[in-house]
Amino acid sequence: MKKKILQNMQARVGKAVAGYWLTRDSQTKRQKKSGRLDQGARGAVTGGAQMDGFISLLTEILQEDGVREEHIFRKRCLELPGFFRPTKEWDLLVVRDEQLIIALEAKSQVGPSFGNNFNNRTEEAMGNALDLWTAYREGAFNSTVKPWLGYIFLIEDCPQSRYPVKVREPHFEVFPEFKGASYAKRYELFCRKLVRERHYSATTFLMANKVDGLKGIYTEPANDLKFELFARSLVAQAAAFGKKI
Repeated sequence: MKKKILQNMQARVGKAVAGYWLTRDSQTKRQKKSGRLDQGARGAVTGGAQMDGFISLLTEILQEDGVREEHIFRKRCLELPGFFRPTKEWDLLVVRDEQLIIALEAKSQVGPSFGNNFNNRTEEAMGNALDLWTAYREGAFNSTVKPWLGYIFLIEDCPQSRYPVKVREPHFEVFPEFKGASYAKRYELFCRKLVRERHYSATTFLMANKVDGLKGIYTEPANDLKFELFARSLVAQAAAFGKKI
């Protein structure tokens, strides 16, 4: 990766984090003004686009590393064929010479309903990976290049996400790493296991609260899931297959 990108990474990620919270606020205000506010925090997420700052950042990184604009797709032409369903829409794609180079998804969760959404988020990510890799095996989009699959996750840094969570074990013991783990820790474990089990090529896990997040302040609790490492892996794939030769 270019030296310039490495030097500015923390500030650039901070800008994406601030954009996340600003977008949530603006969506909530628009819904209040229209009189159609959804229940709870749902009003700030049904409008979408919260993670657009991260997609913009990764698009910039790819372009700075030499990937041509016509090979990068965001906000349009994001559908890929699946094996268990006709198509799945991703958040960012790089396609060159009729080969899928990169596919990426960015997700987040804000309280208070961490318990209600954790299983949905994890099952969704695992299902998307299974669908893509099975379609790839069956020759849906590539003949030679192995795609790079990425996953970004941002969770609200708050007491509810950090509290230890009890597990129920009526028949068998859960794996020890889950005992007493908070929802933040569960997501960290999940992102790590996605890579170790080769479901995703790289993942990154970030935490931020609204007050500090609006200032671009965030934390990365796991060294192996830092955004910089994620970006390095992305650029390595682009350098091998997605750049202009």
